[in-house]
Amino acid sequence: MPVVATLLESRAASLALRRSLPKGGPGIVSCRTIGRLRRTLELRLVDAIVVAPHPGVMEEVAGLRRDFPAIPILAYAPFRPDDADLLVDCQRQEIAEFAVEGVDDSVVGDLVIRCSLTTARRRALAEGPRMLRLAESLQQRAWQFLVGEVERPMRTLTLARHLTVSREHLSRQFGAGGAPNLKRVIDLTRVACAAQLLQNPGYRIATVVNVLHFASSSHLAGTVRRIASVAPSALGAMGPSGVLAAFARGNTRSRW
Repeated sequence: MPVVATLLESRAASLALRRSLPKGGPGIVSCRTIGRLRRTLELRLVDAIVVAPHPGVMEEVAGLRRDFPAIPILAYAPFRPDDADLLVDCQRQEIAEFAVEGVDDSVVGDLVIRCSLTTARRRALAEGPRMLRLAESLQQRAWQFLVGEVERPMRTLTLARHLTVSREHLSRQFGAGGAPNLKRVIDLTRVACAAQLLQNPGYRIATVVNVLHFASSSHLAGTVRRIASVAPSALGAMGPSGVLAAFARGNTRSRW
């Protein structure tokens, strides 16, 4: 499950954000310093960052934008009419969304979800069901779940329980009609996420291995080769949609 990393000044803001996120959505990791936030980015799959901006923080946010341009940053604070200069600075740093503490508390979670990495990945992979011949309801429901659950390898039994079917039925039905087998689609969604992360200069391949819980760099490399026919170093340029296209062109079935 991805997380939202926060650097907020008030406990009330943290509680409001937590309450407004959808049930079953991302968790929250509260960070007291920018250093801790960067450490969280190295350890967890971060879907978005929420900060309470002030001049000192914005200098450090600029560094985050350079290193992690694909990860959305949202500003959430009790903005006042005389905060015009601060708001201009936020816009200069390409802050994705603004929420006013005490006014937007009930919708701040929705704003986070709307601009999150998971939502961006869903858009990039929107053609997946058509390209992979996932025509049946069970196949499409499995696909939608897998696109969002990429931080760890998904077990077939876990997915079957979520879909309220048996493991055997899911395995048999998912690959029907010329669709890829389930294991390869699980690998596809995880490699697509790796490509998304590697679009950020702040992520090294070794960091992505840790964040997505691959066994080793060689394990990631082998999976990427099977899914996209490239080395991990090429993933950032491909992005999630490029990985999907490469997979659909000729990697949907095992060659051994």
